[in-house]
Amino acid sequence: MTISSAANVHEHVVAGQSGALPSRNQAQDAIELSFVIPVFNAGDTIELVVHEIHAVFAGRACEVVLVNDGSRDNSQQVCQRLARSYPDSVTVLELARNFGEQHAVMAGLQHTSGQYVAVLDDDGQNPPHEIDRMLAALRSHGWDVVYGRYEHRQHSRFRRLGSWFNDIVANVMIGKPRDLYLSSFKVMNRLLVDELIWCSGPFLYLDGLILRITRRIGQIGVLHLPRQGGRSGYTLAKLFQLWLNMFLGFSTLPLRCAVLMGLISAGVSLAILAEIAMERFWIHPDLPVGIPMIISCVVFFAGVQLVVLGTIGEYVGRIFQYQNGEPSFVVRSAHLAHRARSTKIGS
Repeated sequence: MTISSAANVHEHVVAGQSGALPSRNQAQDAIELSFVIPVFNAGDTIELVVHEIHAVFAGRACEVVLVNDGSRDNSQQVCQRLARSYPDSVTVLELARNFGEQHAVMAGLQHTSGQYVAVLDDDGQNPPHEIDRMLAALRSHGWDVVYGRYEHRQHSRFRRLGSWFNDIVANVMIGKPRDLYLSSFKVMNRLLVDELIWCSGPFLYLDGLILRITRRIGQIGVLHLPRQGGRSGYTLAKLFQLWLNMFLGFSTLPLRCAVLMGLISAGVSLAILAEIAMERFWIHPDLPVGIPMIISCVVFFAGVQLVVLGTIGEYVGRIFQYQNGEPSFVVRSAHLAHRARSTKIGS
């Protein structure tokens, strides 16, 4: 299943790169493919993932960027060991705290220099050998990004339910094609990556940014393996935060809905008042207005006001946080791969 479009929306979102280290000089490199892997409590699995990448792509000019997103286990030690094992190809970034997957991926993107960039999970569920198929599809169709659509998803029911709901909201809020599955497993070209790293702020949603930048988007079916160990870092709170970032960060539709709710409520209240006036003055002069009805109306309209004010308050709060300079991420330390221009994996 594929999705493509001739339209190509190309916009710059210029903002300060808070907390980011300067990226390496891309002109010096002849790296074909960069791998970005956000790492969170993956001390049991990340080593297997990196070893498999080096086995599959041996002899090719590639690099691996591991971003430790505030892990509480031994992930940092394992990543440092991998950097020592593969000093020419593995870069390790340690964030100051847990900023979330979206921010960790952005930190990794800012330290890539490959012609193409693949993003995959740290749990071994995204087979590296599928990336060659995704890369071939991206090149042959002229896409800017290709998503991996899982043929048989190995996520929990809770995760699948959250993804289903997020997918429905994305269709409405950010204009996502209905048959496009926005998975975290994707391959992007350098044009798209260079545009993404201009973006900043505390409320990142990469797939929303991708849909703002381009419509040359495709997807192919890929394998989705069971977790190699550990447990998923996605919680209800994180899924809700991701949904909220998309819901309020990429559309003014909530504000429009709030205005519409206000207009409907005002119209209904006027109709009720008119009906009460007719009953009271022309049909049944002795009819009492009714305290319960008045209380119900007051409670209903107070609830509508809270919804509207809450929506506006969320927008104002986000504007405040943007203006207050809250960083997208903070890199505590970085171990950059020291590779020669022609160095290849396994050589």
